[in-house]
Amino acid sequence: MVVVTLLAALPGHAAAATALVTDHVRAELLAHSPQGVQHGMPLWLGLSIEHQPHWHTYWKNPGDSGLPTTLAWTLPTGFTAGDISWPTPQHLPLGPLLNYGYEGRVLLPVPVTVPAGYAGKTLDIKLHAEWLVCKEICLPESGDFLLTIPTAQPTAAHEALFNAARAAVPVTVPQASASARVDGNALAMEVRGLPAAAQGQPLRLMMEDAGVIDYAAKVDQRWTDGTLQLRVPLSAQRSESPAALQIILKAATQPAGWSIPVPLAGGWPNTASTANPGTAGASSAPSANAPAAGAAISSGAAGAASAGAASGAPAFLLTLLFAFIGGAILNLMPCVFPVLSLKLVSLAQHANERKQAVAGGIAYTAGVVLSFAALAGLLLALRAGGEQLGWGFQLQSPTVVFLLAALFTLIGLNLAGVFEFGTMLPSALASFRARNRLLDDALSGALAVAVASPCTAPFMGAAMGAALTESPPKALAIFVVLGLGMAAPYLAASCWPGLARVLPKPGAWMQRFKVLMAFPMFATVVWLAWVLGQQTGIDGMAAALAMLVALAFAAWTLGTPVRTRRTRVLLAGAGLLTLAAAVGTAGPLLRADSGNGSNEVSAKKETQAGARWSAWSETAVAQARAAGKPVFVDFTAAWCVTCQFNKRATLADARLLADFDARNVVLLRADWTRRDPAITQQLARLGRNGVPVYVLYAPGDAPPQLLSELLTVEQVRTALKQL
Repeated sequence: MVVVTLLAALPGHAAAATALVTDHVRAELLAHSPQGVQHGMPLWLGLSIEHQPHWHTYWKNPGDSGLPTTLAWTLPTGFTAGDISWPTPQHLPLGPLLNYGYEGRVLLPVPVTVPAGYAGKTLDIKLHAEWLVCKEICLPESGDFLLTIPTAQPTAAHEALFNAARAAVPVTVPQASASARVDGNALAMEVRGLPAAAQGQPLRLMMEDAGVIDYAAKVDQRWTDGTLQLRVPLSAQRSESPAALQIILKAATQPAGWSIPVPLAGGWPNTASTANPGTAGASSAPSANAPAAGAAISSGAAGAASAGAASGAPAFLLTLLFAFIGGAILNLMPCVFPVLSLKLVSLAQHANERKQAVAGGIAYTAGVVLSFAALAGLLLALRAGGEQLGWGFQLQSPTVVFLLAALFTLIGLNLAGVFEFGTMLPSALASFRARNRLLDDALSGALAVAVASPCTAPFMGAAMGAALTESPPKALAIFVVLGLGMAAPYLAASCWPGLARVLPKPGAWMQRFKVLMAFPMFATVVWLAWVLGQQTGIDGMAAALAMLVALAFAAWTLGTPVRTRRTRVLLAGAGLLTLAAAVGTAGPLLRADSGNGSNEVSAKKETQAGARWSAWSETAVAQARAAGKPVFVDFTAAWCVTCQFNKRATLADARLLADFDARNVVLLRADWTRRDPAITQQLARLGRNGVPVYVLYAPGDAPPQLLSELLTVEQVRTALKQL
């Protein structure tokens, strides 16, 4: 007999069973062995998915959006599960998009090979399945299934379902032939030898290859003397260049489509897709004055770094000077400016308390300098112990990124008036904080450094690279001076009344400005959530956002004024329970992609986004140069604001991309969002310790050319002309 267990569970969480029921589907593990489980006899397993009305799951190529269902089998030794025999999918239009998938009931059958001599009385089958089910929204679901079937007798209760599923699998047509060529922005195809049932009929086309065509665009087709001529628009973001295509053609009256291989004549053009020159928003770019100043600092720092060995003390003093100037400019960066603005408002509120203002400025400076020194010291110690780390390494940890997002969420909610810290803190801690404003100032400095470190590399890339090749005392001195430069504007306003008088007088505007400053905080949270998405995927980002919503609810419950202690306890309990449930449920997703190797992940994303860029590796650089091709490498990270600005502005410029194409430049991207020792080592060889870094290699063995961290189109085009 077949052991069957029916389980109703929450989406994505199930104990092992043969069936799983969620709000959107009923998924069931089925088996079909009409002659019993014997070597040489057919054995089919399959996942049956019965969708609620208007919900759907996806084919192996989901189209414009979605994910295919995946099946991971655990079978006894010797048994081998084949690939899914995918039934012909439906067209699922959604607004301007078109997806391929299934509604109603679908069975995904899998053939299984039985080993010779298997003598077991029963066969235990385990399956872990994952699917994405969508309507107006999409929800990832999964299930663990367990099925035990007898081996000596037939298992054929679902024979009709398996037969129907196999009958819907696209069939090959031996007498058919096809060809295709790229014709402008479309594929021109000709298909000959289709069955009589297809002749003269309007046919639906599905492409097995992802990332090639515009799925939702109209396919022009006509019949001429038994030959089907198709014109299939290419995707503007085409990311794949297969030498041969595999298409499915289906007539409305047929249960299955015809699977046709289509070789491509003439190959693909050099450029897979036309770049779309983007413009970066103000929130993701340096300030208007930063690029020019930053470029000067980068070139100056580079000069100081390269001259250090030859010139000794004068070069080191020049490096310190540029470190100070670079630190001061950091205050204009979007990740630091909100913190500084709040400190200046606080200074204006206490403009008449000169001693307190001076002490606060010194405390803020101490917090900044000590934090820079601590980060630098930790980095030097870890590197001395063999760790491959670079500046900004703390933001390569999803946990640290999430904690920063949580902190900025709380600060934003506090500024918006959702709660007051004083009402949430225990009375002893609140009174301690009130008596120790200097501690608040010092912690503000530490917070500024925590979010500033990703912004330092654009201004201090060469100087920091030099610092980490210096002796530890000199390296720490560079970072201390960098911190002094960053703290200098606030310290100056605190110490000199003349500068303080420039600040506006206290008044009602301060409360409005306080609320206004909540929005830069929330914008910073958006940036940090995006970084998390790059590190952990969309599930990790969604988990982080869910925990932030729970944190916001908990902050509201703890900070809301109430009349009775009982109400306070109920509200606080509800908030803390919600937060604990969110952390327990969603927290593990932050570790879903916690391994190293971000460049491989980046390569997949770059392939999906556009075939122009490929993943960096030393081998790829060497092979391209040996073939006589120049190479341009973009060392980048998701948490690097300037990297993203350059990527969307300079590196998306149509003129520059045309120059790259004209000179047959190989474009490689080294993604440092997550720790990658190979990238860290390469940066060290280039004399750098942070991103962005842009390198142009000429063919052959010529030394690489380092470009400015604040990249301009003309700078790159000039470098290309020198090849």
